Amino acid sequence: MMARKSIAISTTAVLFAGLCYPALAGALRYANQGDLKSLDPYTLNETTTNAHLGHVYEGLTRRGKDLEIQPALAERWEISDDGLRWRFYLRQGVKYHNGNPFTADDVIFSAERVRMAGSNFTTRVPTSAKFVKVDDHTVDVVLTSPNPILNSQWDTWYIVDKEWAEANNATAPTPAAATTPSFASLNANGTGPFMIESHQAGVKTVFKRNPNWWDKPEHNIDEIVFTPISNDATRVAALLTGEVDVIEPVPVQDIARVNASANAQVLTGPELRTIFINFDSARDELLFSNVKGKNPFKDVRVREAFFRAIDINLIRDRVMRGLSTPSALMIAPELFMHSKDFRRPKFDLERAKKLLTDAGYPNGFEVGMDCPNDRYVNDEAICQAVVAMLARAGIKVNLSAQPKALYFAKAGKSGGYTTSLSLLGWTPGTFDSHNVLHDVMGCRDVPGSSRGETNYGGYCNKQLDTVTDEILVETDPAKRNELIKQAFKIATEDYSHIPLHQQALAWGVSKKVDLVQRADNQILFYWAKKE
Repeated sequence: MMARKSIAISTTAVLFAGLCYPALAGALRYANQGDLKSLDPYTLNETTTNAHLGHVYEGLTRRGKDLEIQPALAERWEISDDGLRWRFYLRQGVKYHNGNPFTADDVIFSAERVRMAGSNFTTRVPTSAKFVKVDDHTVDVVLTSPNPILNSQWDTWYIVDKEWAEANNATAPTPAAATTPSFASLNANGTGPFMIESHQAGVKTVFKRNPNWWDKPEHNIDEIVFTPISNDATRVAALLTGEVDVIEPVPVQDIARVNASANAQVLTGPELRTIFINFDSARDELLFSNVKGKNPFKDVRVREAFFRAIDINLIRDRVMRGLSTPSALMIAPELFMHSKDFRRPKFDLERAKKLLTDAGYPNGFEVGMDCPNDRYVNDEAICQAVVAMLARAGIKVNLSAQPKALYFAKAGKSGGYTTSLSLLGWTPGTFDSHNVLHDVMGCRDVPGSSRGETNYGGYCNKQLDTVTDEILVETDPAKRNELIKQAFKIATEDYSHIPLHQQALAWGVSKKVDLVQRADNQILFYWAKKE
């Protein structure tokens, strides 16, 4: 018998699977500034995409309305006394949309698939973790070292049907940079509350209610019709005229106008995402710069100069219209109790110029910058403001702003991190500092390791990695928080990145629709009610 250290939350068995829907209200129409390119759940680790696919696919766990971890495809779990074995008891009677039964084989297959080349979710499952089938509805996960947050981001590690994937040549994940769509990028087969009826990337995706869902539904939606609308004015007009029921985001300059309208309102609130700038400090020579034979970003003085040249308060006031919170750290203050002990270095243009001169660039230099233009609130406008601010310090920035599908395929892992300077946003999937320190700030120089998967600039500090590893296994909360503080101190003193701000949530919603707004900015319609 396996010793039981703790038993996870369990839910009462659902006796009326798929039979107790509220009176259906027909279609809910939703528009976002970005597209849903691929239906493969391992292609792109991005909040909006995860939310889209979270209607179709499910993980062993899920997050509730207050972001608490809940059982999903695993109805409960146990942890051995030494913390090296987790046992997951899988929910029985669950079927995929095509009728295939959900079993332990799917979990083991998904654990292998998510760690393959091409996946953007390799950090979801530790590289060394071994998945063992106990029986058709029980799986053991054997670890080489304790990991108290093992399942904290398994709500977006979606389980894939092994039989379906093998039958359709979809055993490998689809890379974000793929130029030819795979079967899994065009089709989906999950266990979730909605099914994909049709998908035209860049045009429209239709989700249909799953009448055989295992859980008791809380929504009254028969179908979701998603249409990407990149133009801000067109997207707002569609909401105000009733063409769509929900939009995200509402441009900050239009919030008052939407709230003054007769048929729509803006749901606002703090978001846990941090917007920041990456330096390519890894390459010996920048890919996009007039500096040859060396990399200016390897010099901490240059990184500090860029930081000091950016007036974050001006970005908050002018670009974000007051709807952002300048950040000293690469994580939202709500997620780290000691964040108040850190102060953001002040804007100081003269100091920035002196630092550049001391580093050997008295006349500045030229560098390329990559930025999405349909992913974050005012993302392109932020980048344009940064370009103008850096110009005052003598830095000429050649900005490339493009749709997120192209941006991620170039600047991200699948594109070989082909960027010299880039804007990115990150909400830690675990809602814990370790995720940021490991995934975004960790060295990516160890073959086969998932560390640094989202480290677009390749920043590497082995001292930081050592402390990050200690954080993972430390179970004493006070000691763990001190280690986190130590790690962020290392990074801030080294000017590893330029954290900018936490943006505010701004969802435009018809007054006929009730939605749950979570601080992770996932719009989930399985809680939606429409009149």
